[in-house]
Amino acid sequence: MTPVELSRTVLRAVRRAVEDGELRVAVPEKASVTVPGAGGWGDYATNIALQLARPAGETPRRVAELLRPHLAGAQGVSGVEITGPGFLNISLGSTASTALVEEILRRGPRYGFVEVVEGDGASHDAPTDHPVHLHAPHDPRALVLMDVTARLLRSQGTPVRTSCETRPDPEWTTALRIDVDAYGTPAAAAAAAAPTAPVPLDVDVRPVPAPDLAELLSLGPDAARWALLHPAAHDRPRPTADLLVQAEGNPLFRVRYAYARTRAVSRNAADLGFTAQPGDVEEDVQEGVQGDTAPATAPPVHPAPPLLAHLADHPRLLARAAAHRAPDLLARHLVAVADATLPLLPTTLPLGDEKPLAAHRARLALAEAAGVVLAGGLSLLGIDAPEHL
Repeated sequence: MTPVELSRTVLRAVRRAVEDGELRVAVPEKASVTVPGAGGWGDYATNIALQLARPAGETPRRVAELLRPHLAGAQGVSGVEITGPGFLNISLGSTASTALVEEILRRGPRYGFVEVVEGDGASHDAPTDHPVHLHAPHDPRALVLMDVTARLLRSQGTPVRTSCETRPDPEWTTALRIDVDAYGTPAAAAAAAAPTAPVPLDVDVRPVPAPDLAELLSLGPDAARWALLHPAAHDRPRPTADLLVQAEGNPLFRVRYAYARTRAVSRNAADLGFTAQPGDVEEDVQEGVQGDTAPATAPPVHPAPPLLAHLADHPRLLARAAAHRAPDLLARHLVAVADATLPLLPTTLPLGDEKPLAAHRARLALAEAAGVVLAGGLSLLGIDAPEHL
């Protein structure tokens, strides 16, 4: 069961409770499903009980208690626990990681984009009826943040129009890969971008500007954009040559290196004659051990769960970054995904004369899924994802 399918399962549980007369509320259009927070349990958690408590006239914990049996009996759910004030924590058993990896590989770089499923099973990205107008001053950082904010909003189904006070220097637009729909005052730009239906200004993008334009542009488009996007908008960016250094202390390098390594293990697996197959990633694959000759004292290596948690959280993270107009949330998320991906890779390929096992195929699939998320996230930031680094 994927997070999207689990969200529908949660809504069906609410609908059953309403139909049985246990709750008197309007069934919401969507239910948030995320990885469990601190003190959580299981594979996913939902705050649906907290969301419905006030309209139902009940405490969140009471709503959670009413919904729990309907969720626990759903197909694919192996357990449900209530934590905190009323969070429903859901375990999907051994199928959770398989479904997640299958979903990521199916959707590719659009994993995490808003998607609707029609009655015939066909799915597509879901546009909204509420376009957003973003406006920025004549400033490189503001324009880059506006560009990525527009990409994030579009990933969540929101049509976006962008404008700038004056036409920026062509040197900026080329060096920083900036594209703007219209120029002038917000009202004039909105009318120019859509004469028949101007969109009122929604967000005026005004971050702390970059301190040194010449040094920024000397970094090249990828490092320059990262320098402007990785800090929060209220923090001053530091566009230094350190971002060009291929070293562990450079977060941009770690993200791009992790992606390049996922592509390398796929190429190496093909050379060994096996391909990815989503499955149980937590079977014992012991580092430095060949075949079935593992000594009893060799500890199993299980780097997969932290990575799975970050990958499962990707759709929520994209939605949050779009809602808060905060590209820095995505940049930091990609660093976390990269740091969780790198420990997995040494356990992905067989060692020596060892034959490829089901666990190797499953971990290769997980590595490829991580690569999809890293490449997709970098693309939203307007940064290239090189296959060789």
